[in-house]
Order: sequence, then C-alpha cells, then structure tokens
Amino acid sequence: MDLGLAGKVAVVAASSKGLGRAVAEELVAEGAKVVICARGEETLRMTAAAMRAHGADVLDVVADVSDSADAKRVIYSAIDRFGKVDILVNNTGGPPSGTFDSLTPEMWDTAAQILLKSVVEMTRLVLPAMKERRWGRILNVTSIAAKQPVEGLMLSNSLRAAVIGFARTLANEVAPFGVTVNNLLPGYTRTDRVEQLSRAAGNAPGAAFAKWEKDIPMGRLGEPREFAALAAFLASERASYITGGSIAVDGGWIRSLL
Repeated sequence: MDLGLAGKVAVVAASSKGLGRAVAEELVAEGAKVVICARGEETLRMTAAAMRAHGADVLDVVADVSDSADAKRVIYSAIDRFGKVDILVNNTGGPPSGTFDSLTPEMWDTAAQILLKSVVEMTRLVLPAMKERRWGRILNVTSIAAKQPVEGLMLSNSLRAAVIGFARTLANEVAPFGVTVNNLLPGYTRTDRVEQLSRAAGNAPGAAFAKWEKDIPMGRLGEPREFAALAAFLASERASYITGGSIAVDGGWIRSLL
C-alpha cells in the first residue's frame, strides 16, 4: 500500500527512543522527511546517526517541547530545513505515578505543562500553514489511561483525557481545511516508560509484565513498531477521511464498547 508520504515533512516529539523513535523510523521508511527532538542530547544524536545510516533525511533538535521557546525552535528549525511541516506527532514522556493525596499543586502544574500545554503550543505553531495548504495531519500520543483509567496514574488519567477533549473539538474546526486530528492510545508496550511503571509499583519488570499480560487478551505486551504502523497510516494520504478518533493499540486491554 502506497501511503503517499514520500516528500512529506513530519515533526515527531520525544523521538530519541521508545514509541516516538518507532514512529519516526516508520515515517522515514515510507519516504517522509523527519524532524526528531528530545531533551537528552546524547541519545538524540545517536538516534539521528542511526537513522541517517539507513538513508533517512532527518534533522535532530535538542528541545523540551513543554517549554514554549523550545517548541518554537523545533518548528522553526523544521521550516528552515524543509520549508514546511505536514505532519505533527505530539508525544511526551509520562508524568509520575501517584494517588491524589500524594500529588502537590506543583506536580499538577508541571504535568499540565508537559501533557496538555505542549500539545496546544505545538499545534498552534503548525496549524495556520496546514490550513493554508489545505493538508495536514496532527497525531497526539496519549494513553489507554485516557479511556480506561489505570490505578495510581492520577496525573496521566486526568490530563491525557484533556488532550483527547482538545483534539476532538479541534478536529471539527479544521476538517474543512483538509487537516485531520487523531489520538493514538498505546497500551502496555515494551518501552522504558513501562519498565519505569513496573519499578514504581515495586515489582521487577518480569513480574509486572506477567501481570499485565494476564489482563491483555492477546497475552503479550505490544512492540513499538506495531504502534508506529498505525501512526504512519493515520499520517498518510490514505487516512484522509479519519479524524477526531482515539484509537487504541493495546491488544484488547480496554474493555469499553467505544
């Protein structure tokens, strides 16, 4: 299937490793030019070098997208290098786990900055030009926790749901301009983040993984490339009639009908 991504320009946030890196690599494989960014310079440079070794046209920018100045620098760097941004993949690391009583006002503010404000700011920077060209794809990487809350993830449950509300509303506003907005909900996937959650729960990764696998109808954790395949499709020309959706990649973990 030709996804029509050859020559498209994508910005993928938090893409030096994990799900973000998998998405960036999948887009490159489909012929897109990609801007990757992350806070950790060493890992980001290594990722960019590995991608270039396979022929990728990639620009790496060290940045924290929860900081408005850094968000602008990422988008402006993409435009300076490639002339446009066709695809924006909003992605960030997850906030700390914890119950309501354990979370301070400062922790709520920080989580809102990372999970919600970064999405709003990055979207604000790319949307006018997408509307003018009458083509654009905005993808928000959220979590299964936004649809079926996970015990102990108060911040993630709350603020990722806010991202879905923002995206669903925006999707209707920009649909007449050929811009789609969709949310991707990763389930338990083999990433550093999932290993961190297992340690936060006081479990060795193997024990935590075994417990989660019992709750997943497919009986296993997902792989980043499986998540990335959906992202590439939703970013493509072929997905031009799909907008406002929140699609889980979770092996059947979410039990709700919708």
